[in-house]
Amino acid sequence: MTLSADIKKLERHFVPQGFVVTDWASLEPFFKDLSERKLDSRSDLEKWLKDMSEIEAVVSEDACWRQIKMTCDTTDKSLEEAFTYFCMEIQPKLQPYADLLNRKLVNCSFTRELDQQKYFTYLRSVKKNIDLFREANIPLQAELSVMQQQYGAIAGKMTVEVGGQEYTLQQAAKFLESHDRKLREEVYRKIQERRLQDKQAMHDLYTQLVHKRNEVAKNAGFANYRDYKFVELGRFDYSKEDCFQFHEAVKLHVLPLIEKIYQKKKEKLKLDTLRPWDTEAEPEGVEPLKPFTNGNDLYEKSVKCFEQMNPFFADCLRKMNDLKHFDLESRKGKAPGGYNCPLSESGAPFIFMNAAGQMSDVTTMVHEGGHAIHSFLAHELELSAFKEYPMEIAEVASMSMELFSMNHWEAFFDNQEDLKRAKEHQLERTITIFPWIAIIDKFQHWVYENPDHTIEERTTEWMKILNEFSTNSIDYTGLDMFREIGWQRQLHLFEVPFYYIEYGIAQLGAIGMWMQYQQNPQQALQNYINALSLGGTKTLPELYKAAGLKFDLSPAHIKTLMEFTATEMDKL
Repeated sequence: MTLSADIKKLERHFVPQGFVVTDWASLEPFFKDLSERKLDSRSDLEKWLKDMSEIEAVVSEDACWRQIKMTCDTTDKSLEEAFTYFCMEIQPKLQPYADLLNRKLVNCSFTRELDQQKYFTYLRSVKKNIDLFREANIPLQAELSVMQQQYGAIAGKMTVEVGGQEYTLQQAAKFLESHDRKLREEVYRKIQERRLQDKQAMHDLYTQLVHKRNEVAKNAGFANYRDYKFVELGRFDYSKEDCFQFHEAVKLHVLPLIEKIYQKKKEKLKLDTLRPWDTEAEPEGVEPLKPFTNGNDLYEKSVKCFEQMNPFFADCLRKMNDLKHFDLESRKGKAPGGYNCPLSESGAPFIFMNAAGQMSDVTTMVHEGGHAIHSFLAHELELSAFKEYPMEIAEVASMSMELFSMNHWEAFFDNQEDLKRAKEHQLERTITIFPWIAIIDKFQHWVYENPDHTIEERTTEWMKILNEFSTNSIDYTGLDMFREIGWQRQLHLFEVPFYYIEYGIAQLGAIGMWMQYQQNPQQALQNYINALSLGGTKTLPELYKAAGLKFDLSPAHIKTLMEFTATEMDKL
């Protein structure tokens, strides 16, 4: 198939061209029409599905823009109010209609006549939503949407002063790459102490979120929020036991590799003990990698890099740039983190991140770029629902791009030695992220199995899990007060609960894609494009199969992938 990034905004046939979401009164007539419309044939049903998909895309895109604008500037109260208005006044009124329309679809006699292969995952998801829907949860979910955003507001205000200048925590992190060890320790402590100032606010927010989420689960008839969330996230293809198996595999097959990485780092830095402020550092005389100067430079170089892989990938970024769908640089008042936000009506997504000139920013950019390619490839699918792909494949899209792109990082480095260091950095990151994924995931299982825990119990359990997956190579003496709140820097815990093991599952998929790429780049990219073009129209194992991968969380499989990665690192 010929690929084009000349993505077109979906044509409206049901919603008037100039219609803009303002309030529920103007939106309700569309949902009333859908809920009352007679469906007397299969073609009536198909037209009804298309109309429903159209209004869903309009509403979804409006909500996305409210969130994008608010995260770009957390200091503008009117942007926060516009987002809160949607969560409190529009979203809750949509939910009963969504349930009504789901039931109408499932009960329609013509639904059986639809292509069952094409509609299988969609209908499975609709049935799951019907099972989960409870009127009592509508106000709770609205409150949760608003509460979750408080994390960004608290974290967005965090800054530190270094050398008389104010920096966001993202910007300050670049000092941790300095070869001046005293400066590194000073900045490390400043960042941690700044987090300590909001320790209680974060604890309180998290406690409220846990209690409210537990209530949602109980209302829906679940023993705990973890079990509820597994169903809500559509984890049809793996269980909590598979997650526990993954945790064990990380201990067995990943931690030994990490020991080696940090041992090497210690020797390189000529240190007796490695402290947490040393892990990103370079030896005396070696300058930290400076892959780009500012947001525009990062964009230009990413385009060059993507062009080398596949011109279509580069065209996607250019199209987004034409539409001003990038906000790349870190600044005060901007929410932390990075994301690619799909825009279901206009098609070209929006990339938001906090670049500060570091190597990790390149990784974030190509990662979000992988998500963006996914958005472009799935945009052609005829219903919004078909574009709802599982997170475990969404993250394969982004993490594979981190590894594919390494072969083309000349765009960022004209010096072979720097290029080698950048690749080493990337592969170290690919491996060292696994324990953190296991920690965050295991912590959440405990939190929601024990929703009424105290802050002391939470801290004790956190430290226990943290130590279970920690390497002996790093000396944390005297830093326990910082380590005890380490989980508070993970925005997923606050904003998207249980969404984290996906990164581990997908990282395994990405290493598998990269194995293919090292053998046959063209074939690997073709498999990648084939799988992403399917959106969410296939099950997770089928999507992996389309990508030439095996969906497998067993320790044996993980061992094979780790051995391959270790071999590639040795080559460097």
